[in-house]
Amino acid sequence: MHSKIRDKKTTTLASLALLSVLSGCGGGSDSEGLTPNSNTNSWNAGVFASASQFKGQCQASNEKNWLRSWSNETYLWYDEIIDTDPALTSGVVAYFDTLKTNELTDSGAKKDNYHFNLPTDEWQRQSQSGVTYGYGFNIKILASSAPRQAVISYTEPNTPASNQNLARGFELVAVDGIDFVNTTSSSEVALISASLFPEQTGKTTEFVFKDINTNQNRTVTLTSQNITSQPVVNVRTDLADGDVGYFQFNSHNAIAEDQLYNAFNQFAASNIKDLVIDVRYNGGGFLQMASQVAYMIAGRANTQGKVFERTVFNDKNPNTNPVTGQTLSPMPFTNQFVGFADNPATVPGSALPTLNLSRVFVLTTSSTCSASEAIINGLRGADIEVIQIGSGTCGKPYGFYPTDNCATTYFTIQFSGINNKGFGEYADGFAPKNTIDNAFQPVLLTGCALADDFSQPLGNANEALLKTALNYRNTGSCPAPSSINSKQGFAPAITTDSPEVKDTRIQTLLEQNTILSDNMR
Repeated sequence: MHSKIRDKKTTTLASLALLSVLSGCGGGSDSEGLTPNSNTNSWNAGVFASASQFKGQCQASNEKNWLRSWSNETYLWYDEIIDTDPALTSGVVAYFDTLKTNELTDSGAKKDNYHFNLPTDEWQRQSQSGVTYGYGFNIKILASSAPRQAVISYTEPNTPASNQNLARGFELVAVDGIDFVNTTSSSEVALISASLFPEQTGKTTEFVFKDINTNQNRTVTLTSQNITSQPVVNVRTDLADGDVGYFQFNSHNAIAEDQLYNAFNQFAASNIKDLVIDVRYNGGGFLQMASQVAYMIAGRANTQGKVFERTVFNDKNPNTNPVTGQTLSPMPFTNQFVGFADNPATVPGSALPTLNLSRVFVLTTSSTCSASEAIINGLRGADIEVIQIGSGTCGKPYGFYPTDNCATTYFTIQFSGINNKGFGEYADGFAPKNTIDNAFQPVLLTGCALADDFSQPLGNANEALLKTALNYRNTGSCPAPSSINSKQGFAPAITTDSPEVKDTRIQTLLEQNTILSDNMR
């Protein structure tokens, strides 16, 4: 089963935001108001009016009632929401925050970590352009409480960070004169978080980094700006005498589609025999893009008559999509260029290149989430062998439709996904069979458990994960398993009661999710 190109209006996330009526909403005032039918505005526990009765009515009481009914209709675990009177919670967003499950997974992790909202104009900007606020470095926090550890995992080209020659393997020492590693002051930690993870352009911050290769400290001053990510980089076709291709895939965002199309054309032209996909920092994006990647890896013969993912909604909606009202149909292995971004270089409808491989090597860490995990699960459903090198993935087999009401776009888990074999239970992620990290209960795959190697550039054949993949290809053997506690992956401190440095920006939550063509995971 292969996909047909849909009308662009139904395949872009921006169109989803237009499901609501923006005019006259005024951004969602907190002033309580009444609907034309006051009976629908009163609260009765367990009794829900249709969400459509409150849609686009932008007084706080109506917005809350829309959220309550919409959650009851579409939230995957609607029966685990504690139904409370909306009037008892001050503010629309604060009320939305209560409309989720508080249950835990079997391993003790929170069941729902992906419940948030964003101004609609900001959501459209981020989803379409790949633009975020920052300095141009991606920071990996290995220990968030004192003694803390954080290291640059990669930098974006032509940004303040790369212009100052910051690179992978630089360890954070201080932020604006505050000891990043050892401070126990809540106010100082808050300042560090605000500086490290800016929410606007023009923020100037002084950083001290230590290069792990030289042990020398460097002080740099950077100013935040709009950062345009490059989701597909380090494309290589020269590994193992040209038999192995490699690329670093950082995000399933709109601008990635053209870059993926070009990369796979390059792999096909080089007639590679094996492929290594580096998704160690890929938190998700368009789900249909994940199906494109899987199709380009496996090819037509390996995917014919098979589905990439079936969408499962709550038990109120076994056969119908509660958001679109359409009869449920599975996500196919997409065999054509869709055109997620505005004005793509490739013509929508163009046939995708294929490699027709029976296996693929995937480099992962705990930052590998959602759509990246869907590639793994979708290929396994089509009997493509997935060899996992690295550490366990984050575990997010869930998704949602970004839904606008009154100039705010809401994200609440509405569905899970299962592959062609009916499997989708990986809430604790995927991990290599020889993993020694036992905090969760992941799905175990063939491969090698290995810590992320910050001592080498990504795409370098001597970087530990890529080196291990190339060696496994030849020998079928793994080095001794390691975790983030190894030297190459740094040695995180035991968690303490000191305040934690955290990235709480919505843009980061967005990076940990997925997008079909018309929904997000």
